[in-house]
Amino acid sequence: MSRSDSSLIAPPAIVWFRDDLRVADNPALAAAAESGRPVVCVFVLDEESAGLRPLGAASRWWLSGSLRALAAALEKRGARLTLRRGAAMRVIPALVSEAAATTVFWNRRHDPAGAAVDQAVAEMLAARGVAVHTFQASLLFAPEDVRTRAGAPFAVFTPFLRHLRSLEPPRGPLPAPRAINGAAAIASERLDDWKLEPRAPDWAAGFLAHWTRGEEAAREKLGVFADTALGAYADERDRPDRAGTSRLSPHLRFGEISPFQVWHAVAAAREAAGAGASVETGAEKFIAELIWREFCHHLLAQHPDLATRNVQARFDAFPWRDDAAALRAWQRGETGFPFVDAGMRELWATGWMHNRVRMVTASFLAKHLLIDWRAGERWFWDTLVDADIANNPANWQWVAGSGADAAPYFRIFNPALQGQKFDPAGTYVRRWVPELAGLPDDVIHTPERAPPTLLAAAGVTLGQNYPAPIIEHKAARARALAAFERIKDTGR
Repeated sequence: MSRSDSSLIAPPAIVWFRDDLRVADNPALAAAAESGRPVVCVFVLDEESAGLRPLGAASRWWLSGSLRALAAALEKRGARLTLRRGAAMRVIPALVSEAAATTVFWNRRHDPAGAAVDQAVAEMLAARGVAVHTFQASLLFAPEDVRTRAGAPFAVFTPFLRHLRSLEPPRGPLPAPRAINGAAAIASERLDDWKLEPRAPDWAAGFLAHWTRGEEAAREKLGVFADTALGAYADERDRPDRAGTSRLSPHLRFGEISPFQVWHAVAAAREAAGAGASVETGAEKFIAELIWREFCHHLLAQHPDLATRNVQARFDAFPWRDDAAALRAWQRGETGFPFVDAGMRELWATGWMHNRVRMVTASFLAKHLLIDWRAGERWFWDTLVDADIANNPANWQWVAGSGADAAPYFRIFNPALQGQKFDPAGTYVRRWVPELAGLPDDVIHTPERAPPTLLAAAGVTLGQNYPAPIIEHKAARARALAAFERIKDTGR
């Protein structure tokens, strides 16, 4: 009997999509299509299972477009995307019964909460005699497979990076199935009914000018970056005034492209460039950033409460300040520090912020203002289109100093110097803080130091159309160092 004949009588298989909203390099989808069974593709919006973190508003906007793109890609190959909402432990077994399926495929989650849900679902299905097949797709290396010589998880990035670079390269990416034997229609909820995108007011209306959601856009963006920008990446990646980064983070976050695809696209570009020093250096820097993503997810596997609890217990005694007015000024981009304000306004307008500026804005909140890093992490979680359950809290803890492998406590970014170094002509500030556009380059990052006549000529009135600094840098630095001294010797 041929495969096409057997598929007429074979019971259906279910492919459960999660943060892997793509058809290429999707091992679960590839295996289901290869099985020849009728395939039911499903995405479950699970906002009920214990431990799973509900998406922030900006991420919900991205998810909506990503699901539309996935549905279109599946339809081209003969399958439909079924949408269901509810706890996965209830929805998946119910769908198995509804479709009379005997096999379920999915790509593994490695965060403790997601893995616990997956394990519970797998056990329920096994009790019914339903086969479950899972695959490695979201991380290059599974956390349980990466250990120090002592058999412990890595807690410091540099040896983690060195270890991963010593291993065999990750597997190559899989092609998208040319065709999928889609199962008979299964009832689906309407995406519009989920109300993932804002309507009144539509605060995300401007996002479309900056982003195209979906796998096709991700693949095109990766290709352009690998072919044209990799050589300049090492020099340009810290410059928010230039288009020097890949901007792949939201596509990776929702699995519109896989880390395997990224790794091998960069490797291919490096090989094609031959002995070009700039491409080699750019590729090394970019792969290190990809491995930093891995490191954050491996940390989350060790610390399930990474978003709520200090990795270093001594920070439990840190004297954070409760200052609602300062927090609000930071959120609105009204701190009086132009580089910080530009970043926070870019975030609000686009759902994204340049990585260098993320570090500076986070440092400003946690160290200049002494506001608990968790308040900043929650704000980024709600406003970033690439808000990631591992990267977001791990990076916040890194900046605050409370993480497993954190920035030194005495590293307190000077926002003005950071702006002068990485936005020397003020291009970034002028774009996002247009009220300062008329100031010359040498004072645009420190308008409070500009002569009154210069401010007047530029139409700037501090305290009226642009705020004076809400804190003085030297005083803030001294206060932060004193606070860190109080907990320095209290142990981890």
